Amino acid sequence: MNKINPKALPVAEKQHLNLGYMRLSDSAPLIVAQELGIYAKYGLDVTLHREVSWANIRDKLIAGSFDAVQMLAPMPLVITLGATGIRAPIVTGLVLSLNGNGITLAPPLWERMTELSEQPLDTRDPLATANAFATALREKGTKQAMTLATVHLFSTHTLLLRMWLKAGGIDPDSDVRIIVLPPEQMVDSLAQGVIDGFCVGEPWNSIAVAYGVGILASTGFDVWNNAPEKILGVHEAWHTRNPATHLRLRLALMEACQWLADMDNREPTIEMLSRKEYLDLPANHLRPSLTGHISQGRGATPRLQPNFHVFSRYNAGFPWRSQAEFILHQCEPLLGKVFDANRIASITQQCFRTDLYREAARLLDLPAPEKDYKTEGSHAEPFHFSENIELGSDLILKS
Repeated sequence: MNKINPKALPVAEKQHLNLGYMRLSDSAPLIVAQELGIYAKYGLDVTLHREVSWANIRDKLIAGSFDAVQMLAPMPLVITLGATGIRAPIVTGLVLSLNGNGITLAPPLWERMTELSEQPLDTRDPLATANAFATALREKGTKQAMTLATVHLFSTHTLLLRMWLKAGGIDPDSDVRIIVLPPEQMVDSLAQGVIDGFCVGEPWNSIAVAYGVGILASTGFDVWNNAPEKILGVHEAWHTRNPATHLRLRLALMEACQWLADMDNREPTIEMLSRKEYLDLPANHLRPSLTGHISQGRGATPRLQPNFHVFSRYNAGFPWRSQAEFILHQCEPLLGKVFDANRIASITQQCFRTDLYREAARLLDLPAPEKDYKTEGSHAEPFHFSENIELGSDLILKS
């Protein structure tokens, strides 16, 4: 990576920035950039604000209380469309992380799924667990007999949960009830029997497992390999007013993501994130996903999954417009409408700014894809998109 002289960059239009983030393990890039002094290196004085819901993140970005935020990958698209009830043009020039989610079920439900299954259930096989869930659901004999939770209607979590259900032959719109809960409420709601399961980001799956109130039935990685999870979101008007500030912010976060790519840096990251001013959670709850040692249940032997959180590997930061188009198509049932190809292309080009990523990557001497689109969901193993661009597997679960 090039040693950039920040003084040679365009002067920042704004030095003090307010950034919003959620109490999640994949907020690491924003926190690491603060703790390692990377924001300051680029002449930025950043205040981080922890929020409790994605609706708060959205509203405060649109209102101008936040300059930039950690945001769910589908949100720029649906907010720009006005699908959340508020219309505002949101853009991203940087994907902050891939993967990081899990589908966790109540232990009694998992036990019944195990009893009904003809073969031992393997959590590495999401199709098997989806089929077992479907068998348990049919045994209930009534529509919407089970309630599952996700963090936001328009989130990668919702898409992953729907993919998993559909793979088991379950109609997510009629056979189950899907509700929205903030991530921090998931574990208590599962323990109290309010919900039968959830799809959420870490560390909340690991916390449910550690407390013995949840079984990790599948990881998001197994449902959609290397799915875009969180992005850096800004209002389009803010970017227009502050292009140099936005560039410096992207450079800082890309450096933080590069630092996080080294697994030797994950233990220091866990220590940073656990502090009261950041996630305020015990390190042992953060360690499983950040080190890639994921347990299905309390006391179970951890499964090694080093790509559970991907921050930089596989050109993770590039905002693929083909992925944005795939996300929009997956959101169509939730939106109650089908978009024509021109509308989808227009929204993805407006929201997923590949030019902004390439600008920062060039300054950091990082490779960046020359094309904005690739075939989605067809690679079982990492592959070379071009001579110097290696991408990760991107298989998507199908029935």
